[in-house]
Amino acid sequence: MNLEERIQAFVKLGDFLSQYTRNGLFKKEEVLYNDLFFDGFKHQIKLAKEHNGWFTDENILYALENWSKALTYSNINKWIKKYHIKDVKAKKVAIIMAGNIPLVGFHDFLSVLISGHDVVIKQSSNDKHLLPFLAKYLEHIAPKLKGKISFTEDRLENFDAVIATGSDNTARYFEYYFKGKPSIIRKNRNSVAILTGDETEKELLELSNDIFRYYGLGCRNVSKLFVPNDYDFEGFFKAMYAWHPIINEAKYANNYDYNKAVYLMSEFDMLENGFLMIKEDRSYSSPIATVFYEHYETLESLKNTLETDSDKIQCVVSNGLFTNNIGFGDTQIPNLWDYADDVDTIAFLLKI
Repeated sequence: MNLEERIQAFVKLGDFLSQYTRNGLFKKEEVLYNDLFFDGFKHQIKLAKEHNGWFTDENILYALENWSKALTYSNINKWIKKYHIKDVKAKKVAIIMAGNIPLVGFHDFLSVLISGHDVVIKQSSNDKHLLPFLAKYLEHIAPKLKGKISFTEDRLENFDAVIATGSDNTARYFEYYFKGKPSIIRKNRNSVAILTGDETEKELLELSNDIFRYYGLGCRNVSKLFVPNDYDFEGFFKAMYAWHPIINEAKYANNYDYNKAVYLMSEFDMLENGFLMIKEDRSYSSPIATVFYEHYETLESLKNTLETDSDKIQCVVSNGLFTNNIGFGDTQIPNLWDYADDVDTIAFLLKI
């Protein structure tokens, strides 16, 4: 199967996913094998929701919308044109996926197949319904992919390289277990936003999406703010109010109530508005319904801090303050060439 055929397969998958949107599910007659797969994928979405309370319609369909927009011919070509993906000797690449947000491991899956390798996938129990169905769809539109995609719940064996994502604790296990194999091992990371007090209402509203999308469970969600010493949080809280219906969702509300009780009993200082708490804390990883904040003296000193802690940070959001910062509202819509942990997955796969 050549590169062009692989690209076309994923473009057709993007067309298939474009039918599933937050505005409704719209069956398109021109999409290949729709009679076989359209209703089946609706059922898988239903199963994913029932299995994992964090996987709401809103969150699943948001993820599907973004993947459908990413999987266009122009996007994929822009991504891979800098690589020499020809005459690749296919190796078997194992992927151990996280399950914190819907299809969180899809980029690794795409990268392995687009580069010409075979993939064996060990899914998280939290997200096990969507990807196997999409893999079957790929095999129908591109029969040459049959035999190149497999899933396992057993111990991984007979593979040539591995991409594994987990917590800091599981990463230590991965590093030991896979020490004899080429690997990408991903650990805990969080995203931060830098505020100056000059942000517009629209920018802060976009920041609310970076904080609340997927309930804040993703590594690209903003979990910490850096603010100047005299920062006034009034405008920040006003912008966050757009997400106030989130408190009506049981799992989020339970976490909010629990963490609020812990903070109150511990007599921690915090600010809250009925559905979000902000607490001054030097840590990067904040609990659900909480955002940490820390004051900075100067932007230059903050830049030094962020560089020192770069291995803990996934995204830095700001209004163009530093190179490679992400704009407000853009954390959950990465491009295909925006690699997790800033590790080039395709370059790794072409070297194994």
